Amino acid sequence: MSDITRLPTNVEELLKDSNELVAAIAQDFSTGEVLMLAWMNREALATTIATGRATYWSRSRNELWIKGATSGHTQTVHSIDVDCDGDALLLRVTQAGAACHTGAKSCFHNNIELENS
Repeated sequence: MSDITRLPTNVEELLKDSNELVAAIAQDFSTGEVLMLAWMNREALATTIATGRATYWSRSRNELWIKGATSGHTQTVHSIDVDCDGDALLLRVTQAGAACHTGAKSCFHNNIELENS
């Protein structure tokens, strides 16, 4: 994978340690639909910034993964925002194909019914 580790100064503090992970929410650029949640470490974020391709950290495989590298269901990143607490990222992406590994458009398709609604 990439040896890119330099981050822009405005996000340098977000991931001081290369082993830290931050939640990254992918949102459809056109519709605003939330597509998925993944994790990024310093290298994943730097690679995403440099390439414009969503790159995440796989906790189960303990390695970087470029979204769609094997499935073809890529994410082109249009913007990245840091939340007000500096502990989560919002990626606005153009999704090619399904975002979810199950084949669904979004990973958020299992509704929990609220008792008081």
